[in-house]
Amino acid sequence: MKIYLKRIKFAWKNIWRNRRRSGATMGVTAMGVTGLLFFGGFALYTYESLEEFSARQQGHVVLSHANFYAQNEEKPMQHGVEDWEKIRADLKSNTDVRQVLPRIEFTGLISNGDKSSIFVGSGVDACYEFTVTGPFLEVTQGEVLNPDSDMPTIMLGKGLAQQFGTHIGDSLTLLTTTVDGTLNGVDAKVVGIFGTGVPEMDQRKLYVSLNVAQNLIATRRVSTLSVYLKNTALTMAYVDKLKQRYPQLATRSWDELATFYHGVRNLYDRIFAVMGFVIVIVVLLSIINTIGMTVVERTREIGTLAALGALPGELLFNFVIEAAMIGVIGSAIGMLVAGGITLSLFYGNVMMPPPPGMTQGYPLRIAFSSALYAKTALAMLAITIVGAYFAARKGVRKPIVEALAHV
Repeated sequence: MKIYLKRIKFAWKNIWRNRRRSGATMGVTAMGVTGLLFFGGFALYTYESLEEFSARQQGHVVLSHANFYAQNEEKPMQHGVEDWEKIRADLKSNTDVRQVLPRIEFTGLISNGDKSSIFVGSGVDACYEFTVTGPFLEVTQGEVLNPDSDMPTIMLGKGLAQQFGTHIGDSLTLLTTTVDGTLNGVDAKVVGIFGTGVPEMDQRKLYVSLNVAQNLIATRRVSTLSVYLKNTALTMAYVDKLKQRYPQLATRSWDELATFYHGVRNLYDRIFAVMGFVIVIVVLLSIINTIGMTVVERTREIGTLAALGALPGELLFNFVIEAAMIGVIGSAIGMLVAGGITLSLFYGNVMMPPPPGMTQGYPLRIAFSSALYAKTALAMLAITIVGAYFAARKGVRKPIVEALAHV
């Protein structure tokens, strides 16, 4: 043990024999660690946000008719869920379930008497829908649907409202096809205007209460039952339970339905992999250069130690310790810098521009992950050790006479 402590002390003194070179290498390592933690934390924050968005938008688990996703409907609500009230009550009896929301998805025409447009509507449970949706639905004017309203009410996407020049309190007519194939309509009062951040959706989307949608389509069925769990980690286990309990229904997890989430994740994973590879190469070359120059400068010292009986493996181990110390110090500095940036962004108000195809920006945040910090530090330590090994292995095996005669 004492021998190793002496070697560590010896290595500590050696790395400061050329402060400028060692400091520059530590700086490169620190910048590499900071970059990996910054972009890795940003990617993790993006994944977590999209995961929450997907889960809030459609539910952790979605139950539907067996053919809902497999076949197109020839008539409205042909693949709707029957006896959904009984199923909902059964699902809500589970302590892991936070809420179960029925939804009806339908399309039709919306008109103010002078102008008509196509809409994509959702019939929702007004009591709970908007508390579950949370911050991912921005009500720009008015309020959300009132379940106790005496007359049909409607919420419009802001793009759809702009098409008609609609204001809060105006009345619009919804027209759609019933389950029997006949045309049905209802006059609804506009109580709210919202934005989703996606222009194409804002130009077509609207919300009505579930009972209004059912009366409009002339059905008691619903399109889906969205199950919201208290913990997202329970999703897959709960999906397996529901598949056994309701084999006649199609069961989908949020992960299976979140195509946008997977697209963004695949893109970020590739970007992060390329960036990480570049940083690894830069740090590796920096370590090889530092240790290589150190070996050249200390060739006569290496020869002297070899003449005194030091083995090549022992000499190589000393250089590896020096490189490892540089990696540890650089990693520690990089983690401190990354942690400071994470805290400053958390308390600051730095906004990112809207992503392509969207109109709303989002706050720049960096997720803190102890696993990411640990993996990054271990990766940098491994890189410095590998770099030192390849840089010093030839120098420590040089013949003693040749090493002592080196100038």
